[in-house]
Amino acid sequence: MTAEARRAGTKEEPAADGERPLDIALLTYKGNPFCGGQGVYVRHLSRELARLGHRVEVIGSQPYPVLDVLDEGHPGLTLTELPSLDLYRSPDPFRTPKRDEYRDWVDALEVATMWTGGFPEPLTFSLRARRHLRARAGEFDVVHDNQTLGYGLLGDIGAPLVTTIHHPITVDRQLELDAAEGWQRRYSVRRWYAFTRMQKRVARRLPSVLTVSGTSRQEIVDHLGVREDRVHVVHIGADTDLFAPDPAVPQVPGRIVTTSSADVPLKGLVYLVEALAKVRTEHPAAHLVVVGKRPTEGPVAQAVERYGLGGAVEFVKGISDAELVDLVRSAEVACVPSLYEGFSLPAAEAMATGTPLVATTGGAIPEVAGADGETCLAVPPGDADALAAGLGRLLGDPELRARLGRAGRERVLRKFTWARAAEGTVARYREAIAGRPAARPAPTTPGRPAAAPLADVASTPESRATC
Repeated sequence: MTAEARRAGTKEEPAADGERPLDIALLTYKGNPFCGGQGVYVRHLSRELARLGHRVEVIGSQPYPVLDVLDEGHPGLTLTELPSLDLYRSPDPFRTPKRDEYRDWVDALEVATMWTGGFPEPLTFSLRARRHLRARAGEFDVVHDNQTLGYGLLGDIGAPLVTTIHHPITVDRQLELDAAEGWQRRYSVRRWYAFTRMQKRVARRLPSVLTVSGTSRQEIVDHLGVREDRVHVVHIGADTDLFAPDPAVPQVPGRIVTTSSADVPLKGLVYLVEALAKVRTEHPAAHLVVVGKRPTEGPVAQAVERYGLGGAVEFVKGISDAELVDLVRSAEVACVPSLYEGFSLPAAEAMATGTPLVATTGGAIPEVAGADGETCLAVPPGDADALAAGLGRLLGDPELRARLGRAGRERVLRKFTWARAAEGTVARYREAIAGRPAARPAPTTPGRPAAAPLADVASTPESRATC
């Protein structure tokens, strides 16, 4: 029995689009909202889907997503925990589980993959999700997978499948290989990213793929071999109520703010550190605040030491949303130095606060940030001199900062909000449902996991596994 048939004969209010509300299973194999975009995506999209009148059950693994508790008029947002062995948790990442922690063969597969240098979570979460969804066939109108792309999601999972691919992880893999020194490091990168072979095979068989930008759409076609007619762009956005200008927050002279994982080459932080050293020759007050984990070794740590910037570069992490917004508001300039982005939430959020932006043209960043000189200053990726020139220009020109800040805010309000993202996503859900025959009923499993209460979780240390 389908979710629609179960509700036949019951009277309920229509959703915001005038159609019947949907029962949505939103899957995410990692949900950390403090680092990486996938947790942010789940948090904001689930909230806006519920506000449109739909019932959303987020099904996730550790680190569990944070969901926004809505008022009593929007009760349809719940979290169901689908636990893994949590092999990358702090303070003991890459741990060996105790014997009594093993529950089944999927757990054994997860540990064996980790022991051999691979990243198991996309595959093992998909296998657990398949088992969970098939036991509950008929309860959901649609299943929305947030870039798991695991073998377990192929075939009949009890409802039509829609998948979001933010960008092909093969891009991350290639950038890390390009930055790797020595054959041992290159072997380690290849082994870690071995799951991308699975994701390419799965992506080609998916009936409906959502992505966040035109750039990502083309790369999904080129890198993963997905048919063009199956890939649809639904832009994501900023929480424009939270990320908004506030004149009461004083700007700190010379402050530049960025959000970056220091150990991920594609974020380009090393070029921003080099640019800061150049900028400080003309603007001695210039300093950088990085929202992310301070590196203890590697190219970024070496650059900070080489240029004597220990007192001019600060790293902060685990801060609240309100603290993050005030930090961005306090900056004279925001910067996105990435070599590549599939969308760039930090760019949209900075622009939404009215903070002027210097951003590279890597990947989809220009789709978000807009034209050079109109809504941002745009520079080539991987070019520290160009970054320094853009930063220095903004730091020295208050009128330009004010003009770009206003224009950036207007662009985000017009094009990149979570409400728009939810509306576009629902339209694709309905297309997927209309194109699939009714699911066959399956026996239910007694004692299935109950929906967990919504609660905040503590910040989790960044790593390639959790961010």
